[in-house]
Amino acid sequence: MSNNTYGYGQMPRRATRPVKVGSLTIGGNAPISVQSMLNANPHDEQAVRNQLRALAAAGCEIARLTVPDQQAVDVLAAVLKDAPIPLVADIHFDYRLAIAAMEAGVHKVRINPGNIGSIERIAEVAAAARERQVPIRIGVNAGSLERSLLEKYQGPTAAALAESALSQAAVLEELGHNAIVLSAKASDVPTTIETYRILAQKCNYPLHIGVTEAGTLLTGSIRTAVGLGILLWQGIGDTLRVSLTGDPVPEIKAGFDILRALDLRKKGPVVIACPTCGRTRIDLPKLAAEIEKIAADIDEPLKIAVMGCAVNGPGEAREADLGIAGGNEEGLIFRQGRILKKVPAADLLSVFKQELTDLVAEIRKEK
Repeated sequence: MSNNTYGYGQMPRRATRPVKVGSLTIGGNAPISVQSMLNANPHDEQAVRNQLRALAAAGCEIARLTVPDQQAVDVLAAVLKDAPIPLVADIHFDYRLAIAAMEAGVHKVRINPGNIGSIERIAEVAAAARERQVPIRIGVNAGSLERSLLEKYQGPTAAALAESALSQAAVLEELGHNAIVLSAKASDVPTTIETYRILAQKCNYPLHIGVTEAGTLLTGSIRTAVGLGILLWQGIGDTLRVSLTGDPVPEIKAGFDILRALDLRKKGPVVIACPTCGRTRIDLPKLAAEIEKIAADIDEPLKIAVMGCAVNGPGEAREADLGIAGGNEEGLIFRQGRILKKVPAADLLSVFKQELTDLVAEIRKEK
């Protein structure tokens, strides 16, 4: 890791206790996992199955499903029979649904201490979780803090969010359940960062990090990348979600892109593309989009470059495993700065695709 004497450079990963969620581990030495939440109708079994499969195909490693009533529990039970990834039951208000979800075989439950109810109800949830060895995520949100903490801190401050999460974790520990993951999210980035910093200092529970209600695809991804990027660079975070409005599948790409940008996960290619300038003579945005689609089906951690001109493309992107540099009605294919071929513009994508296929085959053969 980099030296931090002067306050910069990546910090060592924060040491946390490992928590098993189905076949996946959160915390400890496990890779930082990317998760999402289904927004399909929880009463529609086929819709839930379809969306879960789409998320898994995109690389999602844990998925959360809201469970508002017994009908949703029944759907959950059916889906769990062949779920491709671990499932988390998201529970609000009715503690009995948390118990029913565990009886159905769910891999983890998420409860919100601001609305789950009395200590007696929490005790019943903890007993069921302990009996079935189901971890509990304590999920605190700025919009649903306990009234006592809102009064104490005069609002949903970082200190209030952290205290809510830590106090509920202490309750579960006293009740004999210690397979705990914490999250404490706000919709503004500074509060989110400060909250997780407090939690990181005061406990060794694995942390689920995210900015809640982040927004639509572009703005939500940017706000989340800023907040989570700072935390991850400081060694904080064991699993993450990018909370975007709409289809949850793009959340997965955004999450892995954040981790890849910090060199924290090596799953799949990174596609870099130049911003274009007056020298560009090909439709670079279209070409880059097509290459991203092709690369999405590859698991190998490659660096792919899509550059707008041959003047400095291979030079600027010489570290790329494979790249394209556009030209006037033609382009170059290169590997790590070494030019392989000069190709007519009309054939550029097809030739590149074949070169990429060959490169992946070489890598797999060497494994």
